[in-house]
Amino acid sequence: MENPGNPSGNELGDFLRARRAALDPHHAGLPDDGRPRRVPGLRREELAQLAHVSIDYVVRLEQGRTRRVSRPILDALADALRLAPDERAYLYAVADVTQAAPAARPGKQRVDRQLLHLLDAMHDIPAMVLNRRTDVLAWNRGAAAPLTDFAALSPAERSLIRLTFLDNAYRSLYADWSGAARECVAVLRMEAARNSDDQALAALVGELTVRDPDFRAWWGSHRVRGPRQLTKTYHHPVIGAVTDSPPRKPCVSCSSGPNAPRYNRAAAARNERDHDLHHMRLKQTYM
Repeated sequence: MENPGNPSGNELGDFLRARRAALDPHHAGLPDDGRPRRVPGLRREELAQLAHVSIDYVVRLEQGRTRRVSRPILDALADALRLAPDERAYLYAVADVTQAAPAARPGKQRVDRQLLHLLDAMHDIPAMVLNRRTDVLAWNRGAAAPLTDFAALSPAERSLIRLTFLDNAYRSLYADWSGAARECVAVLRMEAARNSDDQALAALVGELTVRDPDFRAWWGSHRVRGPRQLTKTYHHPVIGAVTDSPPRKPCVSCSSGPNAPRYNRAAAARNERDHDLHHMRLKQTYM
C-alpha cells in the first residue's frame, strides 16, 4: 500500500526496519551471543526467530517484494517488535491484508451552517473546526486572536501542522515546540496510513518534508500515534499563557479563564506589551 509522503511506496518495509532498529535485543528477551552488532536494534534473523517466520520472508517484506501479509503473521511481527497499540494499528493499516475496494475520493469539506452560527454565538469562547489534516475549516474571532489571522491565509495555508512548521510567528508561540511538533508528525503519519489516497495530505507531507529538516527527520523515524488528549502550552506576548487541551471531536472549543471578556480587547491591543497577562484554556478533539 502506497502512502502519502513515501516515494518508495514501501511503507510496510520501511516501518518494519525502523521498529526493528529501535528495539533493544535485551528488551526483546534475546541473550547476548557475543557477536558485534553493525547496526542498532534487532538483526533480521532475530526478528524472524521471534516472529517464527523465515529470514527470507523478513527480507522480502522489508524490501517490498512481498506485500500481501496474513493477519496471524502481522500479529506475530507486532508481538516480536513489541509494538504499542498505535503502532500495531499503523502496521495493519499499511499492510496489504485484504483486497479492499478503492476508497471514494473525499469531496470538498463544508461546515454546516448551524455550526457556523454556533461559532459566531460563542463570543468569548475561542473555537474552530478542524479536519483530520488539521486544516482549519471554520473559526471565530476568539480563536484567531491568540493564534493567527486565518482569514488572511489562503485555504491551503490554513493548516495547524503547516503553521507549526513553516510559520515562524506561530512556531514561536509554543512553550515546547519540539514536543508539540513531534506529536503532530506522529498523528499525521497515522492519518497517512489510514487515508493513503488523500492527495491533499500527500501534498502537505511532501511540502513539509522538502521545506523543514525537523519534519523530514521525524517523519523518517516512523513514530506513530492516534489522536488522543494532549496538553500544549502557548506563550502569547499579550494574552499570556494559553493551554490547549484537545478533546475528541472535530469542533475545537476553548474555555477561557475569568478574564475572558478582556480577551478580544487584548487581541486588538496586541502591541501593548504592558497588558495584564491571563490564562486561557483551549480544548480540542479529533474524530
